[in-house]
Amino acid sequence: MPEPSYRIGADVGGTFTDLVLLGTDGLIARRKLHSTPADYGVAIVTGIDDLLRETGVPRGAIAGVVHGTTVATNAILEGRGARTGLITTRGFRDVLELRRVRIPELYNFLYEAPAPLVPRHLRLEVAERIGPRGEIRLPLDRRSAEQAMRRLRESGIEALAICLLHSYGNPVHERRLAALARRMLPESVFVSCSSDILREIREYERTSTTVINAYLGPMVERYMSALISGLRGLGIQAPLQVMQSSGGIMGVEGVLQKPAYIVESGPAAGVIGGATLAELCGYKNVITIDMGGTTAKASMVEGGQVTKTSEYEVGAGINLSSQLVKGRGHALKLPVLDISEIGAGGGSLAAVDASGVLTVGPQSAGAVPGPVCYGLGGTVPTLTDAVVTLGYLNPRYLVGGAVRLDAEKARAALGAQVARPLGLGLLEAAYGVFRIAATTMSRAVKAVSTFRGRDPREFRLLAFGGNGPLIATQIASALGMREVIVPPMPGVFSAFGLLVARREREFSQALFHRTSGLAPRLVDDAFTRLEAGARAALAREGCAPDGIEIHRFADLRYSGQAYELTVPVPPGSFRRFGAGGLVETFSREHERTYGHSATNEPVDLISLRVVASERADGTAALIARVLAAASQPVTGRHTRRAFFGPGHGELDTPVLDRRALGGHTHPGPVIIEEYDATCVVPPGWSAALDPSGNIRLTAPA
Repeated sequence: MPEPSYRIGADVGGTFTDLVLLGTDGLIARRKLHSTPADYGVAIVTGIDDLLRETGVPRGAIAGVVHGTTVATNAILEGRGARTGLITTRGFRDVLELRRVRIPELYNFLYEAPAPLVPRHLRLEVAERIGPRGEIRLPLDRRSAEQAMRRLRESGIEALAICLLHSYGNPVHERRLAALARRMLPESVFVSCSSDILREIREYERTSTTVINAYLGPMVERYMSALISGLRGLGIQAPLQVMQSSGGIMGVEGVLQKPAYIVESGPAAGVIGGATLAELCGYKNVITIDMGGTTAKASMVEGGQVTKTSEYEVGAGINLSSQLVKGRGHALKLPVLDISEIGAGGGSLAAVDASGVLTVGPQSAGAVPGPVCYGLGGTVPTLTDAVVTLGYLNPRYLVGGAVRLDAEKARAALGAQVARPLGLGLLEAAYGVFRIAATTMSRAVKAVSTFRGRDPREFRLLAFGGNGPLIATQIASALGMREVIVPPMPGVFSAFGLLVARREREFSQALFHRTSGLAPRLVDDAFTRLEAGARAALAREGCAPDGIEIHRFADLRYSGQAYELTVPVPPGSFRRFGAGGLVETFSREHERTYGHSATNEPVDLISLRVVASERADGTAALIARVLAAASQPVTGRHTRRAFFGPGHGELDTPVLDRRALGGHTHPGPVIIEEYDATCVVPPGWSAALDPSGNIRLTAPA
């Protein structure tokens, strides 16, 4: 009998850090603790040490640690990246300033776009020119290149982005500049070439993505080195893997080369966990809603498949994931799960503005000082203070009793700063905060459904995060959705999602061609090169050749359109599928997304991409174990007073644990308490366990 091994998922949020430990012997343990914004790795190391001491798991038995992090996003939001230089083709120095003609505030003529990550005096040009087909029109001028390197060396840059015109077609000049940089610049300077990061068209997006990669490089390297050092200090020698923005996981070596791939690492884990669980439990179409202490995030899973986008902006603040609202941040044209983010979480600040209007978020109390009821110095009431006042949260049982809440402080702050200015009773004011937060979050769900041509009423809402189950029925009611699913371990579900994610790499290549004259051999040769690169990347991370799955995709658009749609391409020779099959698939997707198609218009192929991932062996058994373990009781059965709005008032509400639901349907009001989350079932709704052990909430008929 082999010795058991264990893996740990570590998800860092703005307020809490979540940990899940899973063993081959059936052991499941979880831990939720306050994040440490000064160094997020401190909470991870501290929590893992506590888990191992509590469970008695030997340090040497840890086989892997998978991490979901917001450190890259935070570095851009807070301007803490490296001092970065940019070398580009003569005449293209100001691409980062010119951007796209997109203004997120339509009638604000004074709107200012965010400052480029590279200031103008660090953006230098070289004489060279490559054509869009890869032909060299002007050889690289070595003198101008050396002059640029000397200036950047004297400027003391820490990172260098190299992005030349049309280098997606031929990277030879970028390769020469990178070699020159390594000879002339200090060894510590992080060098990033666009031909290594994004071999696709669109000069602004390609330049911005390369700059982001360089800007993050030194900081991500320091963070990962410190975290690995902390794990080694605990006696854990297992490899560290990191969640990518696309939902796959990547080894640290890959992350250090391409840190831009982990910009949306944190939110992706929950979506992957939700998609995996939903498919195995028979829920094909779901919208995930992940609400923690700082933000709420929504994503659509359709037919068991997650939705991805390459039209993303980082540093844009709240991301509505809409093609119509762009220009607030820095373009990142890499595969990212299509996640809509709203500034509404348990720590969202509630206030009455100068015009007498109640606002909730997007500002947050975060981990420090946190909500008033945490007793850590917070003075402005938050959504958490409101739900404690309403009676939804147990002040003595948050995080299994590890976090005690001061309900009196919460009531006093809400009364003085919200109820009194509005002329409302305390409970009515608290319920108003709760309703406004739910309405705000419904926008996130609309952004990934209605804005994408999908009807949310045709989906189930899969709610997790520390506060997702608490407010999910309010969001569902606002959108006409009739079912809410609450998975096991909802408060640490993103950490669980890290452990069911697969190693994955994506490679793409521009191939601009009218489909009517597309030669199958051209497509086959491009796919062969991309697949070889993807297989090699996964092999370097330890994947066996026969354990790798390859999926092909193509980006297409009607001739004259500005943006394209991504459609799947079947395996095998492209000759069997052909340009006709490609156009037909694209037209169907265009009809589904936009409500119309133009069958007589010419279609252009823009680029090809492949996604290589390891096979998901054992995932079903793993989730079955987690579902079974989730039935363990954590509290007794009792009753407490809770307020459900003016129509119902304050009611004596049964408080149960998940197991107490049994095989029966429980009409609301009911409160279901667990170690890491609280599920509120209002009057009219009902709760039951589905055959897999998920809590299933059903709207009134």
